[in-house]
Amino acid sequence: MEEQFEMIAKTAHGFEEILAKELLQLGAQKIEKGVRSVRFVGDKGFMYKANLCLRTAIRILKPVAKVTAQNDNQLYRAMYNFPWETYLDIDQTFYFGVTLHSDYFSHSLFIAQKTKDALVDRFRKLESRRPSVDKEDPDIRFHIHVYQDQFSISIDSSGKSLHQRGYKTATNIAPINEVLAAGMLLLSGWDGQSDLLDPMCGSGTIAIEAAMIACNIPVNINRKEFAFEKWNDWDEALYLKIEESSLNKIRSFEHKIVGYDKSPSAVEKATENVANANLSDFIEIRHTDFFKTKKENEGFLQLVFNPPYGERLNIEMESFYENIGNTLKRGYPASHAWFITSNIPALKHVGLRPSRKIHLYNGKLESRLVKYEMYEGTKKIHKLRS
Repeated sequence: MEEQFEMIAKTAHGFEEILAKELLQLGAQKIEKGVRSVRFVGDKGFMYKANLCLRTAIRILKPVAKVTAQNDNQLYRAMYNFPWETYLDIDQTFYFGVTLHSDYFSHSLFIAQKTKDALVDRFRKLESRRPSVDKEDPDIRFHIHVYQDQFSISIDSSGKSLHQRGYKTATNIAPINEVLAAGMLLLSGWDGQSDLLDPMCGSGTIAIEAAMIACNIPVNINRKEFAFEKWNDWDEALYLKIEESSLNKIRSFEHKIVGYDKSPSAVEKATENVANANLSDFIEIRHTDFFKTKKENEGFLQLVFNPPYGERLNIEMESFYENIGNTLKRGYPASHAWFITSNIPALKHVGLRPSRKIHLYNGKLESRLVKYEMYEGTKKIHKLRS
């Protein structure tokens, strides 16, 4: 039986609850929510599955040691005594990421440098030569979390951020992060049981993530590699077994996912990304101006989108957000519309009262995910019928 160990799934602010739910559904044990992170327990196969299947995780860390230090000398000695050679071969490259919350140390770069010195000196003593640092694409990426005098050393099993799914080769001016798109969809309750429209689809990320959720497709199935493939205990046969099991859980999808964009270049890029994700059978991308449209079918429709915030695009925001509200009111009865924006003042120009507001971040931009409910007839009539 495989050894069980603790892992940490890193995520974005506001996604801790849905990430914990994802982990529970995958079969994780001892799940504990933190700040932008969720701790859990599983074996090596589960670590592979978490990287392959978790939609709202940014990376999966495996803690391997805790040390204590209150000054430079204690830090160097503790890191020198750590058996780095257990996890890093002499011919592999490495890099340290540091998260720092301490009264004893003030610079994360200093901690990374001091730890690198200790690692290098230990290898020189053991093997008379040293491994090299690679900031861009290291073979082994270590993370050091510092809280006061407590140092937690972890190995990053993911490598490049898990938002890099592998399907997006073309982007527009302000692309949405894949993890953010998946988190928005899950927060909206999207489960593939209705039609879905992204009326401002850009490079197609929301539509692609929606189709993957609807069909229960492992979200990182198109990714070229994970960091754990360079670990000395890499088990390719076990990974392929996990991958096959996950692919066997794909389900059918009977509804429509559509993306609109009024930019021909965005439509071209979105269509290319949909094809890269092998989802052209489930997603239709159209060259369409949302403000000139109406809902096409009877029955419930879910809209999820990422409109411009005014950060990178030169648009008159007040009238733009007013047009969003008018289009929804005029043409989209029996719909729920969810969208994210960092332009909080512009929301009052939508002219609708949101039924939900969720505090999120789009990168470093403080944002709101808002929900508007459109009814057939008036809201009062809807309540009488329900």
